[in-house]
Amino acid sequence: MPRIYNIFNLNDPSWGRFSNSNESKESDSKNNERIYKDNPPDLDEVWKDFNDRIGNFFSNTKHKENGMNNSVKQSKSPNSGKTVFILGLVIAIISAFWLFSGCFIVQEGQVAVITKFGQYNRTVQSGFQWRLPFPIEKHIVVNTEQLRTFEIGFRGSSRNKMLSEALMLTNDENIVDMQFVVQYRLRIDGAPDYIFKMRSPDDSVRQAAETAMREIVGKKPMDFILYEGRTEVTAEVQSLMQQILNYYEAGILVNTVAIQNVQPPSRYNQLLMMQ
Repeated sequence: MPRIYNIFNLNDPSWGRFSNSNESKESDSKNNERIYKDNPPDLDEVWKDFNDRIGNFFSNTKHKENGMNNSVKQSKSPNSGKTVFILGLVIAIISAFWLFSGCFIVQEGQVAVITKFGQYNRTVQSGFQWRLPFPIEKHIVVNTEQLRTFEIGFRGSSRNKMLSEALMLTNDENIVDMQFVVQYRLRIDGAPDYIFKMRSPDDSVRQAAETAMREIVGKKPMDFILYEGRTEVTAEVQSLMQQILNYYEAGILVNTVAIQNVQPPSRYNQLLMMQ
């Protein structure tokens, strides 16, 4: 703005006084003042002086723009190219590690349930597997060959009784002390159901076993359960358990139900049950 103001400054006494601007710069200031007073400005010289000033202004502006372009070109020199290459290399390495994080191994007798954004997607068998890395996909390894076992009516030894589970009412309104063991495993294609269909699948199997045993015992007389009917009772309990678990789509296969001990409860246990 100051340069533009100097070009169009009408108070400048040098307008039309000299055809060459260098002469005005070389003259003494006192002599210039005397000459300006004695000689009035010439219109031709004023127009020529105006054109010279306009030309000088645009020539200086062009030089500045060329300087800026040179600085930009210098900034885009080999250093900027190296920066882009290093940045691309870092991104490529991070991407490779991220993709490699999706590799995993499933052991023999296991399957892996893969979810995409938290929803079931597929099931893969044993071996070297790959999935889309986190957070797109995740995998949950489930052992399908493991034989799971739990006890009802006792823990570890028949002497360590759990009366709330063991005491059951028969058809003839007698009480028996029932202790039995259940073994189960997952179906080959039951891993997704085992994980997603039930909140606590192992506790659900325990509850289903106790419910089935109470229902079957409640339909039989006490003497039948104590003596000749053990095999029949276990078979019916296993069948009823399987129906319950299939209804809830638990993905579980009941292997065996075995009665460890059954007897009439002691007088003390009967009083506890009545209370």
